[in-house]
Amino acid sequence: MSELYNLKVEVRTETGKSAARKLRRTDYVPGVYYNAQGDTMPLKIRNGPFYKAWNQVGFTNVVELEYTQAGETQKKPCLIWSIDRHPYKKIYMHVDFYGVDLTKEVTVAVPVEVTGTPKGAEDGGIIRFFRETLDLTCLPANIPSQVNVNVSKLEIGDNIYIEDLKLPAGAKVTFEENFAVVGLVPPMQEEEPERAEEEEEETAEEEKHAE
Repeated sequence: MSELYNLKVEVRTETGKSAARKLRRTDYVPGVYYNAQGDTMPLKIRNGPFYKAWNQVGFTNVVELEYTQAGETQKKPCLIWSIDRHPYKKIYMHVDFYGVDLTKEVTVAVPVEVTGTPKGAEDGGIIRFFRETLDLTCLPANIPSQVNVNVSKLEIGDNIYIEDLKLPAGAKVTFEENFAVVGLVPPMQEEEPERAEEEEEETAEEEKHAE
């Protein structure tokens, strides 16, 4: 297993909206750590280091939180589970870290990415995503950054289904129905000019009688 990305955080004692606003004014991101066992711990992280960590690991790579508590250095492997961002500033309002056991599987939403150019693209076919993410179950250190779907063989009307995917070793998708993930659909048909003119005339006539 490769070395985990290390992120230094601090345990915070003050909570609530007022305390969170104060932290943001001093360039901290308020956050919380929790796990499946029900443990929780309020945290604060410098905005700059968190920004670098987020760009490096995203939602699918394990990050190791390092903090000091009772004079001892502690480390916790976790995933960045959710982030609240400021609407227009490069500021993170809050972050949730989900603690993981590196020896136990977790289920994470992983984005779907397409590779290749469909055969049917020459006929105007358009790629359509039926699922933009897939819930993959695997060990935390083996979570892929994305699920790659090769669409080069698709003709118009073809779909790629769950059972067609080549998933990373040890990863699986839990599903009851073999649903479509990506497909190639026909180009959008332009509205026939004559029909469009007829609809415009009908609308004008209705407005005239409504006056």
